[in-house]
Amino acid sequence: MNPLQTLRVAGRALMRNKLRSLLTTLGVVIGVGAVIAMVALGEGARAKVEASFASMGANLLIILPGSMTAGGARGGFGSGSTLTWDDLKAIQGELQSSVLYAAPQLRGSAQIVSEDTNWATSVTGTSPDYFLIRSWPCSEGAVFTKSDIEGSNKVVVLGATVAENLFGQGVDPVGETVRIKNIPFTVVGLLARKGQSPTGQDYDDGAFVPYTTFQTKIQGGPQKFIAGGIFISAAPGQVSRAQEQISTLLRDRHRTAENADNDFSIRNMAEMASEQQESAQTLAILLASIAAVSLLVGGIGIMNIMLVSVTERTREIGIRMAIGARPRDILLQFLVEALSLSMLGGLLGLLVGIGGAWVGTRLGWPTVIRPEVAAIAMGFSAFIGVVFGLYPARKASQLDPIDALRFE
Repeated sequence: MNPLQTLRVAGRALMRNKLRSLLTTLGVVIGVGAVIAMVALGEGARAKVEASFASMGANLLIILPGSMTAGGARGGFGSGSTLTWDDLKAIQGELQSSVLYAAPQLRGSAQIVSEDTNWATSVTGTSPDYFLIRSWPCSEGAVFTKSDIEGSNKVVVLGATVAENLFGQGVDPVGETVRIKNIPFTVVGLLARKGQSPTGQDYDDGAFVPYTTFQTKIQGGPQKFIAGGIFISAAPGQVSRAQEQISTLLRDRHRTAENADNDFSIRNMAEMASEQQESAQTLAILLASIAAVSLLVGGIGIMNIMLVSVTERTREIGIRMAIGARPRDILLQFLVEALSLSMLGGLLGLLVGIGGAWVGTRLGWPTVIRPEVAAIAMGFSAFIGVVFGLYPARKASQLDPIDALRFE
């Protein structure tokens, strides 16, 4: 028998028991569908983590001052005053091989007032390099310049959330005047929408002014110490090296004893992102492994039904052998039947999995369907059909024609 005839004979055999064939594929349908849907959810979670950390900036390091002790109570990192403006200049001047940009971040909160309304938000004093570090362009206007820093100019760049609450949605605020702590500032730029941080903070709910203006107009006079942190953008592939060099430089500048702890903290956002991605990947693998058990159950179901089919069709097998069918023809026929059941289940499972991922998207869950995952699931369903169909097929091919013809 040629392969086409074998396929037709197998198809007719399966169509004689349509309901049983469909129920047999159900295990494979559930298995493939669950694998695709679970992997899509896991990949979606990982992609969301990647996007959240990417929105913070490329190759980002954040330097925070050390802790402060008062009355025996120790504050956390950032509560003390250990980072100076000279430290920032040293990082910018001495570590150019590993550090692309360095910018201060001075933060406070204030009520921003326009002509018609007001909005309470965070106000950040920084430099133009901050927006390069954060990969944060303006959708309207431009960020302030170095001359604004030198002149302590009263200019402000608004986040999208602040602009919408002060001027309305879709309104270009560039050129408008707002008041921060009763001091007039001219809006020079509107930042592109950035979304939420990994902790749920709205990045767009903020206003940004030159750090010199922040010191003199908002914070209350120039200070030796940076009352905030330093944002660093390391050169590509140099994050660990930059972190090590910054630590060495600051310990040397602060005259820290060899065995003493740092009086500052460096947060490597790339490491945090990697840990989060590994957690999401582990979860995705766990979900896919649980779902894959359904595929094995489906394979066992196929084997069970094929063994029943061999018993029911023993006399038919004997007649086919009597008129010239070879054992390998019988083997191939039953193997094709098992493979057809598993592939049908795989195709239906693919549709179920895509449908499940679509429902997850509609419910607000992040999902990512990768073609290679769908292909692997389909290939595994075919593998299940061959493995679990081989034993019944061999059993059918090894029947004795005389005994098969006598079977009632």
